[in-house]
Amino acid sequence: MAILINKDTRVMTQGITGKTGQFHTKSCIEYANGKNCFVAGVNPKRPGERFEKIPVFATVKEAKQATGATVSVIYVPPPFAASAIDEAVDAGLDLVICITEGIPVRDMIRTRYKMHEHKTFLIGPNCPGIITPDEIKIGIMPGHIHKKGRIGVVSRSGTLTYEAVAQLMEQGLGQSTCIGIGGDPINGLKHLDVMRMFNEDNDTDAVLMVGEIGGSDEEECAAWIKKNMTKPVVGFVAGVTAPEGKRMGHAGAIISGGKGTAQEKIETMEGCGIKITRNPAEMGKLLKSVLR
Repeated sequence: MAILINKDTRVMTQGITGKTGQFHTKSCIEYANGKNCFVAGVNPKRPGERFEKIPVFATVKEAKQATGATVSVIYVPPPFAASAIDEAVDAGLDLVICITEGIPVRDMIRTRYKMHEHKTFLIGPNCPGIITPDEIKIGIMPGHIHKKGRIGVVSRSGTLTYEAVAQLMEQGLGQSTCIGIGGDPINGLKHLDVMRMFNEDNDTDAVLMVGEIGGSDEEECAAWIKKNMTKPVVGFVAGVTAPEGKRMGHAGAIISGGKGTAQEKIETMEGCGIKITRNPAEMGKLLKSVLR
């Protein structure tokens, strides 16, 4: 099995009529079981149209009722993206993946507050999405670099997700599910949420966890791993400094009061039994070494 999505998942695209939504929806349709998985699009101004034979509906609720879709991927422009998440949550979808970057923080604070009493899981915003290799991909990741296997991957960084997967493939290790949770300060699923799922997944043998500077999500996840995780976890923490001295990373990669530094996260994670590499080129080799 896999976590969150598989070949039987039915997906709608909010923002399917836009250039970005069309490009990536087409890519997802062409990957593995995508033709069967992507069943609806949503645009309140263009109901009745079709894209790649996919019907477009005016609302998420209508799309769900007509097609049975339980997952949405969002490519709506930043000023309207939080409202698109709200609509999907109100419609009772199981999972929402928001790819959109640059959503105002105030909008996301409001949306996250509204979600507290709902069952919907949120991945993102500002994320590459999620893929269960050889079954389904929902998002913008390059599908060809993935292969089905037994390693779970969770990362705040989209680029490092791809790098981690490429290194696993070099070691002959496929993936059960890969999730880019996004690096915005206000987002959905955290490392800890995903780690719980991987720990319960019978088809995941080990997990590669990629963090970033800023916040305390990695530390909280590490504490849970120490007490509860039954599978090996390896990690890397991105904390790159550009030549000009500026920090590089997501909007959530903000160090406050000396907390959230790469070194602090690494020390905490190592203290909780997570094998850490300080070299991003060694993630795959480290993961393979713990399997031995």
